[in-house]
Amino acid sequence: MDESRMKHGAFGWFELMTTDPEGAKKFYTELFGWETEDYPMEKMNYTVLKVGGEAVAGIMPMPAEVAGMPPVWSGYITVDDVDETAKRVEELGGKIDRPPADIPGVGRFSVIQDPQGAFILAMSYARK
Repeated sequence: MDESRMKHGAFGWFELMTTDPEGAKKFYTELFGWETEDYPMEKMNYTVLKVGGEAVAGIMPMPAEVAGMPPVWSGYITVDDVDETAKRVEELGGKIDRPPADIPGVGRFSVIQDPQGAFILAMSYARK
């Protein structure tokens, strides 16, 4: 990942959760010319989207815990410390929709909601 996207406050990643990952891959690759690379995982296949060989986003199937939710694109904001950020969200009048949790080999994330009701994800990336 480009180092500029690893700075606190930068948009670091975008991700589509969808009920039809294959259909989404077909749609977006034909629409934007994105390249794809699949990463089979234990319970799902994760697809990385690339522009000119650079990873810019991902596509994943809807997790069971959000069944019934419509497909959605989400943005991840890079933060130095996701646990500290989650505490700050509540101090500022926001809500924590999903408490900080680890993504093995990637980092730690939390789903937050601002006081107006909009959702976004905070992510502290594992440094390699």
